Amino acid sequence: MKARRAWSQLEIDVLCHEFSDSRTDALAVLFGRTYNAVARKALELGLEKSAAFLASPASGRLNGSTGLMSRFLPGQRPWNKGLQVATRGRSAQTQFKPREAPKNTLPLGSYRVSADGYLEQKISDRPGPPYMRWKAVHRLVWEAANGPVEPGHVVVFRPGRRSTNVDDITVDALETVSRAQLMARNTVHNLPPELVELVRLRGVLTRRINERSDEP
Repeated sequence: MKARRAWSQLEIDVLCHEFSDSRTDALAVLFGRTYNAVARKALELGLEKSAAFLASPASGRLNGSTGLMSRFLPGQRPWNKGLQVATRGRSAQTQFKPREAPKNTLPLGSYRVSADGYLEQKISDRPGPPYMRWKAVHRLVWEAANGPVEPGHVVVFRPGRRSTNVDDITVDALETVSRAQLMARNTVHNLPPELVELVRLRGVLTRRINERSDEP
């Protein structure tokens, strides 16, 4: 099984600077990662798309009447409503039963290190994406001492204090910064020349992808 590649600080800097006004699939190509990996990292950092980008054609969202003919309308009945899927042969023996969990399911309170190199703890067994069941320990520690994180802010390690050892993740090793402050810390003007060139190439790549998306 291929090991997940941790995010470098330079990649995080570019993501923080570019995510709000760039297509996620373009960033995935730039970083050589999957779409889900980029989206998951952006969620962890508290990044969001700008309103201007979401309203633009580059976002790829369904605005106006785009795709109207293929949408379900209010009150429309799906063709398979009420039908049951037939189970044949021995396939039923390998199906998960209601409320049955996989054998490799970890108990609540378990720890793991994420692909991004952060220690996480399992906080729920609810179905859905993994981020609904796992939460970064440094955020849990901060919230336990200070309450919920202020809207528009993220919890980060103080310089030189990042760790995956649960005993080292203490409140004094953490701080909260606003997204604006996080952006200022990672602005392209503070990056080395080779990374500035990478950002420029990303812009070229994004424009090429947008041009292809606009083709009929």
